[in-house]
Amino acid sequence: MLVPHSASGDVRPPAVLIPLRSLHAGKLRLGDAVDDAERAALIESMADSVIAAAHDLDVLVVYEDSAVVPWAQERGARVLKPTRPGLNRAITEGRDHLRELGYGRAIVAHADLPYARDLRVMITEDVITIAPDRHGDGTNVMCLPTSLDFSFAYGPGSFAAHCAIAADLGIEPRIIDAPDLAWDVDHPDDLPPPGQSLESE
Repeated sequence: MLVPHSASGDVRPPAVLIPLRSLHAGKLRLGDAVDDAERAALIESMADSVIAAAHDLDVLVVYEDSAVVPWAQERGARVLKPTRPGLNRAITEGRDHLRELGYGRAIVAHADLPYARDLRVMITEDVITIAPDRHGDGTNVMCLPTSLDFSFAYGPGSFAAHCAIAADLGIEPRIIDAPDLAWDVDHPDDLPPPGQSLESE
């Protein structure tokens, strides 16, 4: 395991790593709750929110569909197409790419956080910081050193899995309770009724 950078020792601010496979495909578990056009608009709107939540931090978007490239570049983000398929491989390649670019830390943020406001809350003195989803099951946002040999385990139960991986490395992650980062959209129940805001939850 490489010696991780400390949050306080890094001169360069962290970069935000956003995996976004496609702007059109995906979110099929929403079923008939939205049609194809609404689904595509929702995917782009949520991804816009996440990029905006990076504020002044640099952003790297890891993609599969080439249509993501102009969208990301128009928003000032770098892009990277992974050499192999799969979310965990894509994030690993993105982290390694950021390390090669000289970033000491990466904030991995999923693109389906419609209420995301400020990803900079993830920057702490802790080696690893995690913002789980509101069900305590998934890992919506994580901040960690790019030099850390961390095996990503995104998928069902990823929050517990990532905490266990950190423990195996001798690291106790800080858990961030951030309502705007805890709300992701995977199922029709995740779509709030029209006019309902996060604050009303």
